[in-house]
Amino acid sequence: MPVVSLADAPTFQNHGFTFRPLAVPSRGSTELAVWALEAAPGAASERHTVSREEVLVVQEGRISAEIGDGKHELVPGDALIVPPDTPVRLANDGTGTARLTVATSKGMVGVIDGRTIEPPWAR
Repeated sequence: MPVVSLADAPTFQNHGFTFRPLAVPSRGSTELAVWALEAAPGAASERHTVSREEVLVVQEGRISAEIGDGKHELVPGDALIVPPDTPVRLANDGTGTARLTVATSKGMVGVIDGRTIEPPWAR
């Protein structure tokens, strides 16, 4: 199927973040995984790594990103490139919802506190 609808995407919740898969293997993509991500005010992810490069583009709102030893404030139009196996943590310290688009390769897995997870929004 060449066109997928955000309105028809399943929804996954985690630590104040809402993940909505767009172009992922379960929806027809053969190489990439792309999802819409919303971060509610106060949302904060666990510090984690991913097995494949991940790119996050801010569409609306603001996101704080800790990546490696650095901290960055992202605004609409900014992109964060997360290399494989690099610790990253995202937070929405603002008062409004932040909206992002995230892209990676199919088969990406995450590691949180030594636990490997296969995010259901990337399958």
